[in-house]
Amino acid sequence: MLKLFTALRALFYATAFVYLWGYLALSVRRYDEGFGFSLPVSVETAAIPLMIIGGMIVISCIATFVLRGDGTPAPFDAPRQLVARGPYRYVRNPMYLGAAVVLIGFGLLYQSLSMVLFSLLFLILAHVFVIVHEEHALEKTFGKSYREYKERVPRWIPKKPG
Repeated sequence: MLKLFTALRALFYATAFVYLWGYLALSVRRYDEGFGFSLPVSVETAAIPLMIIGGMIVISCIATFVLRGDGTPAPFDAPRQLVARGPYRYVRNPMYLGAAVVLIGFGLLYQSLSMVLFSLLFLILAHVFVIVHEEHALEKTFGKSYREYKERVPRWIPKKPG
C-alpha cells in the first residue's frame, strides 16, 4: 500500500512538472517572431520520436525512484534509498536529460526555435541546480555510497556501466 501511495504522489508531481515546463515552453513561442523565421516543417518528423524517447526515460526514472528508492522525483519527497539502477546506471541525471529531450521534441513539433532554445536553458538550470543543491544534498544523505556512485557514473554524458 505504501508503494501505491508513493506512486500516486510521483504521478501527481510528474504531472505538475510536465504542466509547468510545457506551459513555460509554450509561453516562449511569442519570441519566435523576433528571430524572423521558424524552423522548417521537416523538423516535425523528429518531434514525436524524441518526445516518446524522452518520455520513456522520464517514466523509467520515476518508476525506479518509486520501486527502488522509496520516493518520488520531487526534491521535497526524494527517494529514501540511493537509486543507482535503471537509467541511473548510465548517467546520474537521466530524468533531466529525458525531460530536455521531451522539450526539444515539443519545440520541433511547434517548429519553434524559441522552444528549442528554452530546452537548452532548462538544461543549464538543471546543471546549476544539480551542482549547487542536489549533489550536496545526496552526499549529505547517502554519504560514502553516493561519493562512490559519483566516481563510477558520469553526471551528464551516459556511458555503459563497467
